[in-house]
Amino acid sequence: MANSSSARKRIRSARRKHEQNRGVRSAVRTAIARARRAVLQPGPEGTDELVRVASSALDKAAEHGVLHRRNVSRRKSRLMRMAAKVGAEQAAPPAEAAPKRKAASAKPAKSSPGAKKATAASKSRTKTERTAARTRRTAGSTGEGRS
Repeated sequence: MANSSSARKRIRSARRKHEQNRGVRSAVRTAIARARRAVLQPGPEGTDELVRVASSALDKAAEHGVLHRRNVSRRKSRLMRMAAKVGAEQAAPPAEAAPKRKAASAKPAKSSPGAKKATAASKSRTKTERTAARTRRTAGSTGEGRS
């Protein structure tokens, strides 16, 4: 238990702020859930409005110190990216309706002598894996670590 009157007051004020922050966090989570539901389920328009409301709620929570600004930025980014992805999928024409192109010639195109060929394995690697591979290559070319 706190011994000084100022410590007791800090406990009381922290309790009040905790209760208020819980309500704000709950409202933010509700706004995000509604926006996600609207984005994922095709239905009456209003998706943009719900996404905007969720974004605004997140910004207000960050402004008042309820949520960290980077946490808010990450959540907004994910929500916007989801909305853009679903919007692009709905706006794109079906694959069957796309005009057919002429088949490419069986002979592969010539590449420049110094160009490296991209393999399927190199395309599927993550950025971290590619960076690590590049670091190993450059370290190996300097002669370090060789005996």
